[in-house]
Amino acid sequence: MRLARALSSSARDRSQSGALRSYGPVSAAVVTAAALGSVAIDPSDPWYRSLRKPPWQPPPAAFGFVWTPLYISIAAAGGRTLQRAPAGERAPWGSALAVNLALNAAFGWSFFKARTPYAGLAVTAATALSSWDLVRRSARIDRGAAAALVPYALWCTFATALNADIARRNR
Repeated sequence: MRLARALSSSARDRSQSGALRSYGPVSAAVVTAAALGSVAIDPSDPWYRSLRKPPWQPPPAAFGFVWTPLYISIAAAGGRTLQRAPAGERAPWGSALAVNLALNAAFGWSFFKARTPYAGLAVTAATALSSWDLVRRSARIDRGAAAALVPYALWCTFATALNADIARRNR
């Protein structure tokens, strides 16, 4: 949990340098999770294209348009939360974010690379629960940061429903 310690210890003050120490590590962690997760995702893979999907699934190109602002909001809300968190809440919040980002990055590997919709479903469900937990934890510290995380939690919930439907259609 070095990432969680780095995230939580980075936000010691609210000055400009304090902002850099909170937003910088959170942004780096978010970019790392996004990069690690995206490496595994290939919507043009013949296996994925052969899966039966629900008619309400967005086109593959939509995912990039959705994830980019979501990752930006995670980084912004995370930096703000850590900067404003009392010392005793930084480590637990940083740990919750680290777990969430690890789950986020794991989806592509569990679904696309392992070619297992049910493993992907387990990861998306855990990510959705973890995202709502981040909203809850953030709301105790900063309501604005919590509000910025709600679209991410909603998208993860939608992804869980989508993944469940794909898994059901492809038993």
